Amino acid sequence: MRLGFSEDQEELRRFVRQFLEEKSPESAVRELMATEGGYDEAVWRQMAGQLGLQGIAISERHGGGGFTFRELALVLEEMGRALLCAPYFSTVVLAANALSRSGDDAACEELLPAIASGDCIATLAFEEDDEAHGAVAVADGTGWRLRGEKSYVLDGHVADVVLVAARSPQGLGLFRCSGDAEGLGRELLPTLDLTRKQARLSFAGTPAVAVGRLGNGAAVLDGVLQLAAVALAAEQVGGAQRCLDTAVAYAKERMQFGRPIGSFQAIKHRCADLLLETETARSAAYYAAWCAATGDEDLPVAAAMAKAQCSDAYYRAAAENIQILGGIGFTWEHPAHLYFKRAKASQLMFGDPAHHRARLADLVGL
Repeated sequence: MRLGFSEDQEELRRFVRQFLEEKSPESAVRELMATEGGYDEAVWRQMAGQLGLQGIAISERHGGGGFTFRELALVLEEMGRALLCAPYFSTVVLAANALSRSGDDAACEELLPAIASGDCIATLAFEEDDEAHGAVAVADGTGWRLRGEKSYVLDGHVADVVLVAARSPQGLGLFRCSGDAEGLGRELLPTLDLTRKQARLSFAGTPAVAVGRLGNGAAVLDGVLQLAAVALAAEQVGGAQRCLDTAVAYAKERMQFGRPIGSFQAIKHRCADLLLETETARSAAYYAAWCAATGDEDLPVAAAMAKAQCSDAYYRAAAENIQILGGIGFTWEHPAHLYFKRAKASQLMFGDPAHHRARLADLVGL
């Protein structure tokens, strides 16, 4: 087992970081988070055409780069550091992995090359406010029709293709529909984290196509959500590191009583604690990414552990960053609050730390 990255992987990191520093500076983040779409279409095209990021973990057979989940985690770490505003997580982590795990070769042949090329934005709709209003699929003689609602769908308002986990007579299944399909309503939701858009989708007899075997939706969804937890953990590490770097840099520059505030023991201890938490989270995230890349049987345990650890570390780093910054950290003009809001929203996404620690306890038999 090697949790560190190779020279080639670190070179990939440098390229991605350089690209994001140019295309996703704070000014671009603030501009895009105020728009309804929430992303820059030109940058999205460049991500696919110049760096091949959308297809990095998609097989070469389907037009991707054929790399592993470790490379994808590295990319997500850098995106978390830059607070990239783009439908990357929904398309590459959720939708692409749902397709790959569905066992539907025809759907993969059709959609994965489009995702890899940047021509298709996709998402996975699985959250429901309650079962009474959840999505159901009904056969209409020529295909399927979806009825009901899905909430908190990442980038659901801009997705070209929506994969929907819906109940059918054969059990939970995965269905796909076009973003402009008849009977599909899309409502952009107000959220704490303005840099990551979410939508509520409503289905009123929306035509859909079954993806994979009906009744296999629960197994597919469980596998995808494990990978999503690992991917989000990697993103959280990038954000936590950025908050730590910001706090340390400010502590070196801010003067009080004729000396940098970083020379005071209270600030030293805070920074040291944040370093320890961030590095611990990094280890958990990298191990989980290795499990995902190799198909290791420890993945469910590693995913739960990483999501819990990285969620707490990012939230703590973002909160402490504001405290160390002092008054300026509370202002709208400083980016500290953007990371704090991303940290809090990410902490709750796909289950909060308490949920994952309870899942971890169940998995190890406690």
